[in-house]
Amino acid sequence: MYNYLILQIVIMTEREIDRIIEMAWEDRTPFEAIEFQFNTPEQEVIKLMRRNLKPSSFRLWRKRVNSGVSQKHGKKRSSEISRFRCSRQNTIANNKISKR
Repeated sequence: MYNYLILQIVIMTEREIDRIIEMAWEDRTPFEAIEFQFNTPEQEVIKLMRRNLKPSSFRLWRKRVNSGVSQKHGKKRSSEISRFRCSRQNTIANNKISKR
């Protein structure tokens, strides 16, 4: 029989894409936080970065993510850190980005 692949089509605004890219560049923002806020798993973030960055910028970002500097992966983070955001940061919820 036939195998069907069901694709979930997600339409994001330019502002949401910009925010995901910004969060992906931040060393202390884990992929789990991006997935929690935008429902976008790590593999989709990587694809989004590949599509929206210059090739040299993408390679630099991947090198940084996979280095010891970045804390993008929850397993690399200190066990003392149990939150996604700084306690002093304005509330960010449901894809609505608070401004000061």
